[in-house]
Amino acid sequence: MSAMPRIVPTALGAVLLLSACAAQSTGSSSTSSSGSASVSASGPAAASASAAPTCTPATLKTHSAGTLTVATDSPAYEPWFVDNKPANGKGFESAVAFAVGKQLGYTPAQVKWTHASFNSVIAPTPKAYDFDINEVSITPARAKAVDFSSGYYDVAQSVITLDKSRIAGATTVAGLQNAKLGAQQGTTSFDAIKNVIKPHRAASEYPTNDLAVQALKNGQIDGLVVDLPTGLYLTSAELTGAKIVGQLPVTGTPEQFGLVLGKGSPLTGCLTKAVDALRADGTLTALQQKWLTTSAGAPELK
Repeated sequence: MSAMPRIVPTALGAVLLLSACAAQSTGSSSTSSSGSASVSASGPAAASASAAPTCTPATLKTHSAGTLTVATDSPAYEPWFVDNKPANGKGFESAVAFAVGKQLGYTPAQVKWTHASFNSVIAPTPKAYDFDINEVSITPARAKAVDFSSGYYDVAQSVITLDKSRIAGATTVAGLQNAKLGAQQGTTSFDAIKNVIKPHRAASEYPTNDLAVQALKNGQIDGLVVDLPTGLYLTSAELTGAKIVGQLPVTGTPEQFGLVLGKGSPLTGCLTKAVDALRADGTLTALQQKWLTTSAGAPELK
C-alpha cells in the first residue's frame, strides 16, 4: 500500500482531542473519537503543546500500571506481523506498536501482548488492554462504539484473483460487477464491494480472512477484496497462480488504520500524540518501507 493523501484535521477533531487531553490530566474519562479519519480522536497538531497531556508510564492510566498492553487478532497475518508472533517486533504493525510504546517512554519489556478478535475489538464493550492494532479502519460507525488514535497507515483496497479466473484481465470496476466476490465480514473490504464495486450478485462474507482465501482457492468466489499490502503478500507468498487485479479507487474520505481503544479511554490523546510524532519524524514511512511491499504492479481500477 503506497501512502495515500493525509487527512486534514477538522475543527471538531481539535475539540475532541482537547477533551481527551483534559480527561488525561484530570484522571477522568471523556469521549475522544466520534468520526472517520477526518474527525477521529484527533489529528496532527489538533491541540497546542500547552494543552497536551503528560504522556509517561508514570502518569498514564494503563490497564496494568507500568505496562502497555497491546491486543491483536490470532492468527496475526503477514506482512503486519511475522511468524504469528506479535511480540517479536517484526512486521509493520508489531513494529508500529513498539514504536508507539517507545514514544510514550515504555521499554520493549514493558509492552505486553494479548489476543482479541476483530469483532470484539470494534464492539462497544470493556477492553482488557490499552489499545488494539489489527488493520482496523477508522469509520464513523465504529467511532460511535470505540475510540481511535489518528491514522498510522493510509489504506487502499485491492482485488485479488487466480490467474485462470474470468476477472483476471479486468481493468475497470465495471469489469468486476458480474463477478462473485467475497471478503471478511465486518471489514471495510466488504464495504468496498458493496459501495465501490456494486456487483450484480450478492457478495460472500467470511468470518476470517483464512476462510475467504480458501473460498478463492476452491473457486467459490471469483475475487477476494483485501487491503493492498495483504493482497500483495497473498499473491506473492501464499497463493500459487494468483494476481492482483488492481486497486479500487478512493471515494470520499481516504481510509486510514487507527489504534483502537475503549470508548472514552483516557489514553486516546496520548496515543494520538505518539502516532502523530511518528508520522512527523518519518518513522511510519521508514517502517512501511521496511515491512510492506511496494504497490508497483497493482494498477488502479477505473
